[in-house]
Amino acid sequence: SDSGPEFPGSTTMTNLKLQKRLASSVLKCGERKVWMDPSEVANVSSANSRATIRALVDAGVIVKKAPVVHSRSAVRRRLAAKRLGRHSGAGKRKGTREARMPSKILWIRRQRVLRRLLAKYRDAGKIDSHLHHELYLQAKGNEFKNKRVLIEHIRTQKDEREREARLAEQATIRREHARSVREKRLNRIAEKRRQIARGEFTA
Repeated sequence: SDSGPEFPGSTTMTNLKLQKRLASSVLKCGERKVWMDPSEVANVSSANSRATIRALVDAGVIVKKAPVVHSRSAVRRRLAAKRLGRHSGAGKRKGTREARMPSKILWIRRQRVLRRLLAKYRDAGKIDSHLHHELYLQAKGNEFKNKRVLIEHIRTQKDEREREARLAEQATIRREHARSVREKRLNRIAEKRRQIARGEFTA
């Protein structure tokens, strides 16, 4: 004969397949999640409808088991260690360097970082559109290996351009001064010649 499940501290009891199925339907879970009180086997075996099963659930005789916990604490510890560079030796690598991190992806990331910085500086007025275009093409030509190098280059370029502007301004001022001195000298000479022509000049 087909014997039912055995409960701790009890002899072989009635087959409770029907009650398990009804309880799983009422509790909306699988049959493996249904727990029945071993001391209330008689009441459980006499329950043959969803209504009676629901009453036993309310009474706490039939209970839905808690979900099995699958802890991620070990995974979190391992990921924290990997962020520090652990577990990344030669024995952990499956693909080539290019397969693990393609150089094209690194290039795209670097270009986006540099272009984003150039656009931000241009919009903020730190560089003009001409310098922006010049630096954009230099970045495309692999001139700058990272953002720090680009920022340093921008600083030196701006200093150089400011120095050139100062020198150009000083040269303009010198030319204006020399021209005014020359004009005054020519005016004096012309005045002397006019006085000599009129006989008014005295040494």
